[in-house]
Amino acid sequence: MRLLRHSLVARITASLLAISAMALISIVVTMTVATGSRGDAAAINMAGSLRMTTYQIVNALQHYEQQPRAEARTRVAELAERFERRLASPELTGALPQAQDHALQRQHQMLQARWEEELAPQLALAGGDVAPDALRDTLDGLVDDIDALVTLLEQNSESKIQLLSVLQILFLALTAVVVVIALYDIRHNLVLPLRQLVVLAREAAHRNFGHRTRLTGNDELALLGRTFDTMAEELGASYADLETRVSLKKAELERSNRAMQVLHDGSRALYGGGNDLCASAAPMLRRLEQLLGIGPIRLSLHDSHDDREIPILATHSARRPEYCRDHDCHACLLDPQPLTLESTDAGECLLLPVSVGDLMLGTLEVWYPRDKPPADSVKRLLNALADQLATAVYLQRRIEEQQQVTLMNERTIIARELHDSLAQSLSYLKMQVARLERMQDKGVPQESQAPVFDELRTGLDSAYRQLRELLTTFRLKLEGPGLSSALRQTVAEFGERMKTSIDLEIDLPPHLLNPNEEIHVLQVVRESLANVVKHANAHWAAVSVAFRAARLHVIVEDDGVGLADDSSPPMHYGLVIMRDRAETLGGKLTLRNRPGGGTRVELVFTPQTARLISQHVGEASRPAIATDHHGNRE
Repeated sequence: MRLLRHSLVARITASLLAISAMALISIVVTMTVATGSRGDAAAINMAGSLRMTTYQIVNALQHYEQQPRAEARTRVAELAERFERRLASPELTGALPQAQDHALQRQHQMLQARWEEELAPQLALAGGDVAPDALRDTLDGLVDDIDALVTLLEQNSESKIQLLSVLQILFLALTAVVVVIALYDIRHNLVLPLRQLVVLAREAAHRNFGHRTRLTGNDELALLGRTFDTMAEELGASYADLETRVSLKKAELERSNRAMQVLHDGSRALYGGGNDLCASAAPMLRRLEQLLGIGPIRLSLHDSHDDREIPILATHSARRPEYCRDHDCHACLLDPQPLTLESTDAGECLLLPVSVGDLMLGTLEVWYPRDKPPADSVKRLLNALADQLATAVYLQRRIEEQQQVTLMNERTIIARELHDSLAQSLSYLKMQVARLERMQDKGVPQESQAPVFDELRTGLDSAYRQLRELLTTFRLKLEGPGLSSALRQTVAEFGERMKTSIDLEIDLPPHLLNPNEEIHVLQVVRESLANVVKHANAHWAAVSVAFRAARLHVIVEDDGVGLADDSSPPMHYGLVIMRDRAETLGGKLTLRNRPGGGTRVELVFTPQTARLISQHVGEASRPAIATDHHGNRE
């Protein structure tokens, strides 16, 4: 019973078993009653045949009275024997109940006794002393007894049928009761709970975790309903918590996006603000403080020479940094409520390195309230800020170093140009002046000193011309970076002097030549065009600069008078400097006549960048020499 109270499955199973058991019992009872009723019809027929046989005996006796012959007597005897045989036949006796006190059993015994004691002896004496009327009266009484037997047989058969009907009605009623109980149980303990569970599942699918089944009982669905109620409550709490966390994450992401936008805008100010790091970084740092709830922030740069940290920028500062380079800038002082960085009672400091690779550039101090430490996303943003400041500081230092290197390279190039051209000419003039002084000390005649004066005049003219060329070269206003712009200005200048246009063809990759190589190439082109203007008497000239097969080809051609032969003049001072420049570049200068007339000057050399690349490739392709742990070659 406890199992039935606590298990819906057990109750449904018990109901099905009860219905099945009653159906089985009903079938068994029906089969039993049907088996017990077998032979009742035969017994009734047999009893009815006894009555017919009695009538036949009466009819035979009447024939015997009218015609007392032996055939009639025999006929009466045969009918009496048939009656006796049918009265004791198994068809009749088999249908009688086994109980001796049953009415059928008593009626059959009385009928058999009456036959044996009264009628059989009279029929045996028929035609003798027995009166026919008395025998017929006896036979009529026998018929009444037979009718009573048939009536009892019919009643017995009807009682069995009635019993079967009553049993069928009883089992049907019991089955209906069990079905009604089962349906009631299924409706209240299966259908309704399942409907509640389906409603709970549908509401949960629509993110409504407030619905409850509120099922009572101890069966499986009640337990499942209580479990689902608990699960819905937990899911509601979890969902609310997740919504809260999502809202916080969303707010954090929005704040991070705004911070990233501030960093992006600040990067443009940092990388485009020149050397004014304070003016470009201070507004960005203050906006980040407002967005992230931190501050103040202080930036210090590392001095590698003195091994100390120099304060460069501080937000919420009451005074400008000690090493401020621009006192007209007030970017770090635009704060109505300055804070002090020395007090640590109200906050803590997050120290971030400002570095590029292994190069330590400085530190970034970020202060924050003790009760609100920065989240991981805020720390990542601050690390990105430190990297951004490190990149800006590094680029600023690299730009300053590059400017210094460029200035030194420019001074070196000017010094080299002065040494290779004007210094040599002045040295030559100095020697001629010393020669002239010795000749005057010795009293050499004026006629002998005249060649020295001519050489001094020629040297001064050459030195002045070289000075003008150098001034012109260094005063060129480049409209674009590299050699191309200077060549275009040079071609335009000498084209005006020749009163004709000079063809120019340039095919160079960007940033191929260093400044020293550009100056040498430009001077070779200018010297060649100067010779064309002075000596060639040309009507056409062309300059071609192209990079082919890792070598630079510089060609200057004209259609002038050309050279006396294909060899260049040996003692021409400008050509000597041009050859010196070619040797300095590690190339070769050739001077020859063109087949169609005029002169062709060609300079071929490998730029320094290409030489470095070729050397690196050669070293990489050279097999390495392995050594053992003793340093010996293998």
